[in-house]
Amino acid sequence: VQLQASGGGLVQPGGSLQLSCAASGIALDDYALAWFRQAPGEERVGISCRSSTDRRTVYADSVKGRFTSSSDNVKNMMYLQMNSLQPEDTAVYYCATARTCIGGRPNFITSWGQGTLVTVSS
Repeated sequence: VQLQASGGGLVQPGGSLQLSCAASGIALDDYALAWFRQAPGEERVGISCRSSTDRRTVYADSVKGRFTSSSDNVKNMMYLQMNSLQPEDTAVYYCATARTCIGGRPNFITSWGQGTLVTVSS
């Protein structure tokens, strides 16, 4: 099982970036799909979780309305579209699969991607 995240980079404040996460060895559609981020010196926190049952996605308040998580079952990939990026969004971003989302948070992580760095700076 492998999750391969990509798409990070340097972007100016107000800009957009799309992260991708390719899965191998599993079918993403069988899992809850989550994105996390870890800012410098801080703990890793979940920012979105898409339920494996009703396919609804819950976002953290910090990214709600700016970030959109999606997936492509044919390509077996998940995506995070990030708009209106701000310096406080600077972090290493991780994709993950989980058994379920509880209260909008991923429960029992089954796989982690390796992380991709997003830097928002002018």
